[in-house]
Amino acid sequence: MTVHAEKRVINHRPLDLYTLVADVQKYPEFLPWCLAARIHHENTLDLQADLIIGFNMFRERFTSYVELDAKNLEITVEYAEGPFRHLTNRWKFLDHPDGCEIDFYVDFEFNSRLLQTVIETLFTEAVKRMVRAFETRANALYDKKM
Repeated sequence: MTVHAEKRVINHRPLDLYTLVADVQKYPEFLPWCLAARIHHENTLDLQADLIIGFNMFRERFTSYVELDAKNLEITVEYAEGPFRHLTNRWKFLDHPDGCEIDFYVDFEFNSRLLQTVIETLFTEAVKRMVRAFETRANALYDKKM
């Protein structure tokens, strides 16, 4: 089992960051290792999507259910099918004097011991790169200031 929790303040509006993370279709444009995204179902409350992730010789597709809580600016991801034993991911976007405090949590385990071992050795750096990718994308979209 691999778990990461992080809180970080970014100089953008919480609603903008919520919108960015909720736009799963655009992940392949900026998110490392995300090769493709396919939305099966989407409305204002939830969506179901496939993501194809690739790293070196590994390429995997997984499906997840994403709950969108625009009122509270929270996004919860639950695993549906693919290479994981389990996957849970939560995002909360909170007002902060300097913009937005992002409260991020991910907990997952791959079915494959080999893949789990490879990911665990790279996990901390991978999560940092992913969070930086969202921040860089927010800077590009929202011109860095609130």
